[in-house]
Amino acid sequence: MKEKKRLIAEFEEQSFTQIIFPHADTDWADYLEEAQNIFVNIINAIKKYQKCLVVAYDTDAVQKHFSDTSNLEFVEYITDDTWARDCSALCVKEADATTLLDFTFNGWGNKFDAKKDNLMTQNIAHKYLPCKVEKIDFVLEGGAVESNGAGTILTTAACMHNKSRNPQFTPKEITKKLQEFFGAEQILYLHHGYLAGDDTDSHIDTLVRFIDENTIMYVTCKDTNDEHYKALKRMEEELQMLAKAYNFRLIALPMCDAVYFEGERLPATYANFLFVNSAVLVPVYGVTQDQEALKIFKQAFPHREIVAVDCSVLIRQHGSLHCVTMNFSL
Repeated sequence: MKEKKRLIAEFEEQSFTQIIFPHADTDWADYLEEAQNIFVNIINAIKKYQKCLVVAYDTDAVQKHFSDTSNLEFVEYITDDTWARDCSALCVKEADATTLLDFTFNGWGNKFDAKKDNLMTQNIAHKYLPCKVEKIDFVLEGGAVESNGAGTILTTAACMHNKSRNPQFTPKEITKKLQEFFGAEQILYLHHGYLAGDDTDSHIDTLVRFIDENTIMYVTCKDTNDEHYKALKRMEEELQMLAKAYNFRLIALPMCDAVYFEGERLPATYANFLFVNSAVLVPVYGVTQDQEALKIFKQAFPHREIVAVDCSVLIRQHGSLHCVTMNFSL
């Protein structure tokens, strides 16, 4: 039987993870060495479990950061920045073949220059052979959509219906396009939930994630004095309604203590975790909730290794572990 078109879920078997190494012309310039060290740590964690494709501004220079390059591949391309989740292609499966959908990336609604990032996939497409790469004239970031691999896409209205992305389409038209792109039976929108310091207009991957076809992890806030309390409480209520309607199981993750850099609260979130084959990499931030979060992950994934990755430097630029990576299943 011909397989239905679908956006491959992140918890499925992967071929490799893609990551973009920071360079002096990215926003990491003021603390480039710190940033490069955390990217090296992430790459070393990934390559224990699967291949990692490193997009490098200079392949010779980047390879020198690694004493062991086994399970690593490098491709040279100079990007604007390092948010691989949002400028990389998405893997869609149909009829036992994978097509890579290369959506338009406009810097989260023209907030930042993204011309080079938008052209990245076309410039490194030879690394994805024999997969077809299809350029899509529609603005969409990978961090904006969550797939359960079985016809359901989760997203947020704040991002997907934002007028700085696809103003020519109505919300109804956007929903129809998402269904066509991903072969989805339903597009489920959340209308509440945000993180302070987030540049993405509430990407779903900072708030809510599928961990299997029927189970959702999400961020919750118990502190009534925290600025996130009301929005995350309303988001939880929305999720409870969806769980009842679609028979989803819900697992709550704690909200981090407030983390600041240069006077600004940063979007520290445990929902920005990363699947790799046989493991889950979990961002930690040096706060009291780290151990609680790791315990929840260990209970949720008894057959996967749980690996803590210090992402306290990453969130200075308003993203975390999932944001700087992209999974490929070819």
